[in-house]
Amino acid sequence: QVQLVESGGGLVQPGGSLRLSCAASGSIFSINAMGWYRQAPGNQRELVAAISSGGSTSYADSVKGRFTISRDNTKNTVYLQMNSLKPEDTAVYYCNAWIVVRVTMKRGDYWGQGTQVTVSS
Repeated sequence: QVQLVESGGGLVQPGGSLRLSCAASGSIFSINAMGWYRQAPGNQRELVAAISSGGSTSYADSVKGRFTISRDNTKNTVYLQMNSLKPEDTAVYYCNAWIVVRVTMKRGDYWGQGTQVTVSS
């Protein structure tokens, strides 16, 4: 009923930038909070950044000042602008959203399929 599709990952050199996008589609009534998580090999999935429906944002300490989360509610899309990338930012990045589904009006926690970000020279 609801899909989250991410794009924008890839290979970048240290100090470079990438912009991730995540578009939600399907039987959507409304979208509450949206966020980006990441998981590096051998590590637990961690929250990178989140944004409320009203635009309030929060960030992991490790990315503050380098990453910016934003959303376009007209497109049901959330973005993550990543600047000054470091090798330790290498991970699979996942989009997450709390979505109220049309007809049932039930709120659920939805995830994208993940996109690989590799920071290496």
